[in-house]
Amino acid sequence: MSKETAVPLEFEGESLEGVFVGRRDDAARPTVILIPTVMGVSDLEIGFGRQLVELGYNAFVADLFGKKFRGAPRDTMFGEMGRLRGDRAALRKRLLAVLDQVRGLDQVKASEIVVAGYCFGGQCALDVARSGAEIAAAVSFHGLFDPPGLPPEKIKAKVVAFHGWDDPMVPPDAVVALGKELTEGGSDWQIHAYGHVGHGFTNPHASELQIDGVAYNALAAERSWTSFISLLEELFGGHG
Repeated sequence: MSKETAVPLEFEGESLEGVFVGRRDDAARPTVILIPTVMGVSDLEIGFGRQLVELGYNAFVADLFGKKFRGAPRDTMFGEMGRLRGDRAALRKRLLAVLDQVRGLDQVKASEIVVAGYCFGGQCALDVARSGAEIAAAVSFHGLFDPPGLPPEKIKAKVVAFHGWDDPMVPPDAVVALGKELTEGGSDWQIHAYGHVGHGFTNPHASELQIDGVAYNALAAERSWTSFISLLEELFGGHG
């Protein structure tokens, strides 16, 4: 059975609070940092974390927006996402602070960390890889692909992007551009594109946002999760 623990982080005057999801024995294991959608930490990401714990891994649901925004209205959260996306250098600094925090946890094998994210969080996972950080892999689920506009670094992580081909926020040209960027960065990369699938396909509540092209797709969600677990098995030998 998993247990969830709030983990605070003070970052440049902001109070962030991630959620560590692990087993009750507190043993050090490979760990997946899950970066949420624009709506921040929610039961959705914690639920994904619990599934990872059942498979023998730990999970850490990262809070990039701040504890005070937990459960805030959609318009507020979109504004905060715009603020973070508006300065990608500062966003990178924030992401690397979270990564350092997770590396320092007793339950985490510091050399066996994967960063994965959803929508905005998917872009954040890619940005961690783009920083040249020493992580095992970066994984984007229906993430945004636009590059940060920062000096390129050698990408040491394996990178996997799960993408809905009909995602209105990430047109085909952006997919090709990401492949070119990752190739030039030296990454071992994959892009899985799902036909007739839009944005937000892993989120059963995506349609509630009432945004054109944003909808849950059960088959794409299952396919991407299965491929994700195969990646973890490839990286960590099939057992946490």
